[in-house]
Amino acid sequence: MPFQRKQRGLRNRSRLGSLILQNTRLARRGWEITAEQASVLKTLTEEFQLSVALGDLKLLDSKWYVTHSGLLRLARRNHCAGIQARPMREFSDPAQGRWVFRAIVHKSRMSRPFVGYGDADPTNVSALVRGAELRIAETRAVNRALRKAYGIGLCSVEELGWLSGPPKASSVSSQPSGSHPSNGSHNGQPRLRDQLCLLIRQYNLDPTLVKAYAADFCGTESLKEASRDLVESFISRLAASAKEDQDALVCKLNSYAHPAEVKP
Repeated sequence: MPFQRKQRGLRNRSRLGSLILQNTRLARRGWEITAEQASVLKTLTEEFQLSVALGDLKLLDSKWYVTHSGLLRLARRNHCAGIQARPMREFSDPAQGRWVFRAIVHKSRMSRPFVGYGDADPTNVSALVRGAELRIAETRAVNRALRKAYGIGLCSVEELGWLSGPPKASSVSSQPSGSHPSNGSHNGQPRLRDQLCLLIRQYNLDPTLVKAYAADFCGTESLKEASRDLVESFISRLAASAKEDQDALVCKLNSYAHPAEVKP
């Protein structure tokens, strides 16, 4: 028995080491991370076994954020006993698109409850998902309750008003979305192509250059070959760059333009 426990421990350490290497490699390819950010990523991987490939973590504004799907996978790995979420009617105003939710997480049947609150209204959600405030408020509440339950100090992506999207199913037993080439509609979310087109129109970007940048970001020959999670990461990166410094983004896009041929 001691020998078997030792073998299991060695296998677990080996898997964790592989995950750390994979996360670091993908993060360097996708975000050009600094040494400090790589160190934080290593710590997050060791403590919570979060996966960059599966979209558990995002790097936005030079900071790491956890995602709703990552929190659900963490809860499932730790055999979470249940998640409950309900709207708080006394604080909600459906006519104005304002919703407040209360979520409760039970790590085990005998554990004390961990409570989180989430709110959403047209002023604190992205224009891309206007009209989905109810679902966003539920996701934010669930995320906060899960972060409390498992001691995650990172804010979640869905809690950021300018990046929020409709949530995936708030169930520990739900299947996670793997890294598969599906860039269309998924689990009720807006089509990624529509989100990308809206950003292009909103900031008057060159579609051809955006596609070239996206393919390079995702490490694929074309955008169609990229997984949904990578495309989501790219859209988040593009939105953040356009909002912070559009001129720098345009310069970045221009670097993907083929130089014109010099005619004799």
